[in-house]
Amino acid sequence: MCGIAGFNFNVDTKKVQKSLFHRGPDAQSAWSDENFHLIHTRLAIVDIAHGVQPFEYGEYVIVFNGEIYNHLELRKTLREFVFHTKSDTETLLYLYIKYKEKLFSKLDGMFAFAIYNKKTKQLFLARDRAGKKPLYIYQKGQKFAFASEINTLKFLPLSINGDDINLFLSTGFCESGYNEISEFPAGHYGYFQKELHTQRYFDILEYYQKPKITSFEESLTLVDEALEQSVKSRLLSSDVEVGAFLSGGIDSSLIVAKASKYKELQTFTVRFRDGIDESALASLVAKKYNTKHHIIDIEFDVKENIEHILQSYGRPFFDSSAVASYFVSKEARKYVKVVLNGDGADELFGGYRRYVPLANHFDTIAKYFSFLLPYLKPKNRSKLMFLQRLIRLSNKRGIEWYNTLLNNLFVDNYSFSSTKITQLNNFIESVPLNSFEKLLYIDFEKNLGGLLMKIDIATMQNSLEGRSPFLSKYFLELAPRIPYKIKGLRTKYILRHLAKSYLPQELINAPKRGFEVPLTKWVEQDLKEMIFDYLAKGFYKNFIDERFVQDIMENKTTISQEQRAKILYLLFSLEVWHENSLS
Repeated sequence: MCGIAGFNFNVDTKKVQKSLFHRGPDAQSAWSDENFHLIHTRLAIVDIAHGVQPFEYGEYVIVFNGEIYNHLELRKTLREFVFHTKSDTETLLYLYIKYKEKLFSKLDGMFAFAIYNKKTKQLFLARDRAGKKPLYIYQKGQKFAFASEINTLKFLPLSINGDDINLFLSTGFCESGYNEISEFPAGHYGYFQKELHTQRYFDILEYYQKPKITSFEESLTLVDEALEQSVKSRLLSSDVEVGAFLSGGIDSSLIVAKASKYKELQTFTVRFRDGIDESALASLVAKKYNTKHHIIDIEFDVKENIEHILQSYGRPFFDSSAVASYFVSKEARKYVKVVLNGDGADELFGGYRRYVPLANHFDTIAKYFSFLLPYLKPKNRSKLMFLQRLIRLSNKRGIEWYNTLLNNLFVDNYSFSSTKITQLNNFIESVPLNSFEKLLYIDFEKNLGGLLMKIDIATMQNSLEGRSPFLSKYFLELAPRIPYKIKGLRTKYILRHLAKSYLPQELINAPKRGFEVPLTKWVEQDLKEMIFDYLAKGFYKNFIDERFVQDIMENKTTISQEQRAKILYLLFSLEVWHENSLS
């Protein structure tokens, strides 16, 4: 795990290394060829003594961020090469030399890497299937650069991309906020010489379109085997101790159950004041599998920390649970260098409540109750609110349909327009799947990236590596073919069934609860003054009507308190980003 960067023009490499130091405090190095520079900062996990980068072989030089979990097995196909290290970096470079673009079907791992050819002056870039490891591209005129984090590129000339900001306000996610910086897409590779040309090598849509595995018993066996293989490889392919986040939910608990077969495990559960406390459920799993369990009670002043946390993302960032992720990562790093987590299970196996109405076709039935909408005016979370959203959903298409399901930020209250919003709308409309699988696919393609970025920044800000067994090659190819995701009102049905063999009964039927923070309390109390001060700066006025926002601030609208808190936090995060956007 590390930080990588590259530039086709002269830069202060020490300055770049400093910006990536938290990603790689164990070693910092650079390689240059005329005006091309490759920069690497290392968090030593595999082959601690010899896994130094940039790594050279013949005419090739590689910088690599991530882990290839099956790299020792893949070495068996590379007998023509003499290995000098035990690192997956060396394996990855030889795989590229031998197989070129065909190497990706072989890899199980998380990665963003660049290979420079000293003879041809051509650069090869690639990113893993799900986008677990970040990679950003800077292009302006003849200048080209890449880096693991947006903040690494902020010393370069930048301008704000209004299209991207409108997308952020509409959906809660965006690419970078800048015209010159784009996100290298997950599941793609590309070549750069004078221009960047990318090619997709993985699209999970292809697996949704394959025949389903109709036998429940066969599906259960395959999921069990995939989990075993994925956890084992992520646990054992490390030269340092590996721990696990244990939330009290099914995903992380199944991972701990599997991992405990191979090693004595340290597990981490966080308890936040005023937040959801799942430590009792987590402790049941820790006791069952005899882990060295840490319940971390975190008391912090959100007002003192929120700006730093938001600024670390380098782009407007909306997910308030990033605060929780940051602090649990900070505490876990005191004990281990690597942690397993349950990321991806919800998107692959139907873990969110928003999947339930689509899987049961409630949305098609709700259309007949549209006449009730004028009479449904819930102020807070309730069954009435979910009924209201369901009826609204039944009459929507495209991006409005998706936003209603995703976060319901401004739906039916305010609309935004931009080229990127139009492109997203067209993408949503074009997905050739039923509404349930369509939502799973769009979440994987568009929303999962924000979750993965949240965890990547939260962990790497604290020099901690996060590994996600549910995002293995095996699960990405298997999960779309399994139909047993939702049964009635029960989410993640097949994982819950699998859990019966491994977990205490109390966990199996527990409702899905995210890594939640008391956002409404923060907005109305702890952060109220700070939020109002930031909104007074008024960058948001370039994109949204000031009077509309003032009404929300003064609580003069009919929207719920939960929705109000989300909107104000969204606008606050935009203002915090803008305050530091061109520094």
